[in-house]
Amino acid sequence: MAEHVALVALMLDATIGWPGALYRRIGHPVGGFARLIHTCETSWNRARYGFETRRLLGIATVLLLVVAVGGGAWLVQHLLLASLGTYGWLAVAALAWPALAQRSLFDHVRPVATALSAGDLLAARNAVAKIVGRDTAALDEAGVARAAIESLAESFCDGVVAPLFWLLLAGLPGVWIYKAVNTADSMIGHREERWRAFGWAAARSDDVLNWVPARLSGILLCIAGAGGWRILWRDARAHASPNAGWPEAAMAGALGLRLAGPIAYDGAMHAKPWIGDGRADANAADIRRALRVYLHACLLLWLIAGGVAWAL
Repeated sequence: MAEHVALVALMLDATIGWPGALYRRIGHPVGGFARLIHTCETSWNRARYGFETRRLLGIATVLLLVVAVGGGAWLVQHLLLASLGTYGWLAVAALAWPALAQRSLFDHVRPVATALSAGDLLAARNAVAKIVGRDTAALDEAGVARAAIESLAESFCDGVVAPLFWLLLAGLPGVWIYKAVNTADSMIGHREERWRAFGWAAARSDDVLNWVPARLSGILLCIAGAGGWRILWRDARAHASPNAGWPEAAMAGALGLRLAGPIAYDGAMHAKPWIGDGRADANAADIRRALRVYLHACLLLWLIAGGVAWAL
């Protein structure tokens, strides 16, 4: 059943994404996770608590997320399959669909290329600011293009491969536990003093859940891009994250670009290593090439899910 659920969820996401009208009316499930995480953080992550106490409270936050989200998803999946019989898996697929972001990711990256092609650097900076956390106000054309490509590569794992992996492995509870932990990591899993203790559990949990999907993402991008293997094996571990470097190195190698490098966050420059040994002066054409690689990699996921569904 899981493979059929995954295939239908992929189709729904690729066809219509998460419509803006639906988002404005009911929001997105991730918003509920964010509110719970925010409530825990404001209540428990207080300076008067010691480092170990805050770390334990951060662990409690992740456990609360896993139990609440996983238990709720399991109950809903069980009730749907029990009450709808043969068609229950279709309802499960509809509830898994919002966890995928194939269409959304494409729709957020393409406007960056469109703006750069039109020579509108300001619009390109504004577009890329929606998908990256770094400072974008001073980025030149190459910096904007690299930022878009890096985000596309990393989000291929976080937004497509990892949710699909956990959906296939553990059904509706698996995919929504992954999304809840990934949301926690993006909100509190930082190294700054405020987050270091409380966000430790979220960051480590996300590392574990993304370990296999990140490496699968790198392999899929190299296959889709017909190259990049040398850079993948050489530079995947150059990234500060144990996982993000895999899809990023694969994309850099497939496109013949240098990605990452020095990046500014909150006005401070961080001397991150370069990934890849190609050109650093990326442009709109490179973003479009990256989008083609991304689409081909998504198609490979479709073929895998369809092949498994047919075989079983």
